[in-house]
Amino acid sequence: MTAEILINTTPMETRVALVEQGLLQEFYIERRNRKGPVGNIYMGKVVRVMPGMQAAFVDIGLERAGFIHAQDISSLDASGSEISDSPEIQIAQLLREGQMLVVQVVKEPIASKGARLTTHLSIASRYLVHMPRNKHLGISQRIENEEERERLLSLLAQCVEKSAMSENAGFILRTAAEGANEEGLLSDIAFLKKLWSSVEQGMQGCNEIKPLYQDLVLYMRAMRDLFHTDIERIRVDNKQTSKEVSEFCAQFMPEIESRIELYKDERPLFEVCGVDDEVQKALNRTVRLKSGGNLVIDQNEAMTTIDVNTGAFLGSKNQDETILKTNLEAAKASARQLKVRNLGGIIILDFIDMTNEEHRRQVLRTLLKALEKDPVRTMVTELSELGLVEMTRKRNRESLEQMLCHECPTCSGRGTIKTPETVCYEVFREILRVAKAYENDSILVMASQEVVDRLLDEDSAMVADMEELVSKNIRFQVELMYNTEQFDVVLY
Repeated sequence: MTAEILINTTPMETRVALVEQGLLQEFYIERRNRKGPVGNIYMGKVVRVMPGMQAAFVDIGLERAGFIHAQDISSLDASGSEISDSPEIQIAQLLREGQMLVVQVVKEPIASKGARLTTHLSIASRYLVHMPRNKHLGISQRIENEEERERLLSLLAQCVEKSAMSENAGFILRTAAEGANEEGLLSDIAFLKKLWSSVEQGMQGCNEIKPLYQDLVLYMRAMRDLFHTDIERIRVDNKQTSKEVSEFCAQFMPEIESRIELYKDERPLFEVCGVDDEVQKALNRTVRLKSGGNLVIDQNEAMTTIDVNTGAFLGSKNQDETILKTNLEAAKASARQLKVRNLGGIIILDFIDMTNEEHRRQVLRTLLKALEKDPVRTMVTELSELGLVEMTRKRNRESLEQMLCHECPTCSGRGTIKTPETVCYEVFREILRVAKAYENDSILVMASQEVVDRLLDEDSAMVADMEELVSKNIRFQVELMYNTEQFDVVLY
């Protein structure tokens, strides 16, 4: 499978795209004034403990205080002293207001919610995730070959022993570690040991809110997290960024340095590779399928729903085959849209109803296989009798829509606005209210152009009847800054 990583950097923002077989699979953006805090470690201050929720708010210097649950507090506090992490212990026994606490951000602030925090600290390198407060040695579930899993775990245990790491040090082998040798693991352990030592130095005697460790910039994280053996090339459209990426790879990933290319053409890289078009499509509600069917994706506060429709697709065989083909294509397309749009939380996928049990199993298998390459943990239920699949996808950063868009000021996020006819009737009701409350001869209605036009045209007879009913002269004034739903009825 051909794949490449594309990196676009400007003074304002950095964008990274993972493209496989010409299709956008993952998209990341980091703006200079809005760098995400996920992965960063802070010395924070507990500002509020909530026993009823078994949680606390911790000020880490961001706009809103972060949120930490009792289950996310490790067995070592900020000073390194043992504290109980029994599920029965109360949050008030673990934390107190004003206490300084070392925490790590695991979820970005989303909408009105602050960052989600933990004291189960971890820092990542190319092959490993280091957990300084955990003795566990583990391996990514995405490495499926049992022989390779056993080899890597055995090799990791030997390397940890050789490096004389602390007894409390734990490691997880990342997916990228598949095929790694002893030299690579020892190099990563040495790097992580040095990095954690600098974090510990920052903790010593610290009594103020401040960052102790900040994760790599986006294009460096892309090298660390997105690269896999199928990546044929890494194209960068900025000379300085290309140099930094090459230096990073020369130090930590020398075998891929030759795959880095500086893109020099005049046409923008993301335009040439179709990434800009794909991002624009990912902001649309409807996704067209090659078969003629479509997906309708609605994202809201409670959940995201994906509705599958046959659309214009009629098929060349019977109806069951037509539905199966559409559902199979929809399963693959839905898995890709989850990654591109970074949709999280509860997701309901509504397939077209199928009566054939084998067809139902085939669609579910296709969906599960398409989700195997998703870097974010996803849980999927069986296909229900109603053709619904319930899913949960871990939410650790804002969705693409939340990053690039804001609530419509006209409809306030509803997606619809009242018709001019509806607003005109509201105007009439307000005129009746004002006329009863005040003794004056004239009333002025200020509204949008389309509402005033309707009042003076289709509803002109009603206006005349209203003037006779309230015994007042009614005048109209167009306010160009008003949207369709805005109006004012005032004394004149």
